[in-house]
Amino acid sequence: MYTKDELFQAISTVIDPEVGFNLVEMGLIYDASCDEEGNAKVVMTLSTKACPMHQMILQWVKEAVEKLPNVKSADVEVVWEPQWNISMADENVKKALGAA
Repeated sequence: MYTKDELFQAISTVIDPEVGFNLVEMGLIYDASCDEEGNAKVVMTLSTKACPMHQMILQWVKEAVEKLPNVKSADVEVVWEPQWNISMADENVKKALGAA
């Protein structure tokens, strides 16, 4: 079993190819959990429904979580509520993107 923070740390290895920041600091990861059997679940969003990298990003998140020892499977759910906006990103991202 992994904590939310441990799962977020694993997911932070996934970089959004369009902006060069990891998905966690972008604020795209809403929740993550893992049960005693090693079944992980990630709830996330994307910056836009029209994201051309949609399927690839989901696969990268799944792979990042499944790299953790004792994780048997990872389910990645994309939600559109709450809708992502730049205020959800870390301060360094906002500053770099001119939103701070």
